[in-house]
Amino acid sequence: MRFYAFMVRLLPKKTRQSFRQLIMYSNMRVDPDDFLGFIISFGFIFSCIVAYLTYLFGISPILGFIGSFVLVELFFYLLILFSIDSKTRAVEEALPDALQLMSSNIRAGLTTDKALLLAARPEFGPLAEELRRVGRETMTGRNFAYALLKTTKRIKSESLNRIMDLIVNSLKSGGKLADLLDQTANDLRDQEMVRKEISAGVLMYVIFIFIAIAFGAPLLFAMSSFLVKLLTKNMALIAEGMPKGEMMSGAPISMTETQLDPEFISTFAMISLTVTSIFGSLIMGLILRGDVKDGIKYLPFLLIISIGLFLLGSYAMDTIFGGVMKM
Repeated sequence: MRFYAFMVRLLPKKTRQSFRQLIMYSNMRVDPDDFLGFIISFGFIFSCIVAYLTYLFGISPILGFIGSFVLVELFFYLLILFSIDSKTRAVEEALPDALQLMSSNIRAGLTTDKALLLAARPEFGPLAEELRRVGRETMTGRNFAYALLKTTKRIKSESLNRIMDLIVNSLKSGGKLADLLDQTANDLRDQEMVRKEISAGVLMYVIFIFIAIAFGAPLLFAMSSFLVKLLTKNMALIAEGMPKGEMMSGAPISMTETQLDPEFISTFAMISLTVTSIFGSLIMGLILRGDVKDGIKYLPFLLIISIGLFLLGSYAMDTIFGGVMKM
């Protein structure tokens, strides 16, 4: 742990603060400095191993080190972002019920802080933890409005930010907080219903993108690769069968072997499928959830299906039609 802390001290202060805020937003219960030090140390050791392996295979070790280090750090960064999104989604799903319960407690005659504390049901998950924290801080003498606003620094949610501002402003102005909470809970439910209807409406576009990337493109590339191999083979046979030398000196046509490499077509297809899968998954996440990051979870499935189907299609065509055409 001391080694990790030493590694973290080498980083800029703003970087450490930003990482602490990300960990606070997430569901991870780890020390931010120790975890950041572990990420950097693990990335460095893993990159050294990859650099050595790339050197053995004749590839630039510097390129292997930089590429692997970036990939490792990107993996942990995405892991934290997914944890943040999971916590935010859980809070926003439980928020309407928590507001409704808090409103019922206020109408029953409880004070606002006690109504908030009793609304912290275990089934509310991360939101219940924050509500209990607000209740404990209020009981120890902390200002209730300050404790509420502090919640927005631990949960990354625009809906929660607006609701906490509404509660604080209502407390300051002396408004009817129970009615405000009921109306806010109903608005959040309506907003969630509209979002689900929109997601259902655009689901057909997502299915079309998935089919085009996972099935259409690999099969077309497999057919194209096979046709290029067939054309290259036939052109070579025709060029070998054509008469040469003085017999062809007055002929109006000539035939040469094609310079198109079938292996280049296969490599191009693999690269194209990878790039298409990356951008296709991001578009799917943007359409379904309105967030590009949410589409990253579809990327492994698209890559495995598209590249696997391309390799399977190429093998099937070479086996079935290649034998018939004596390729």
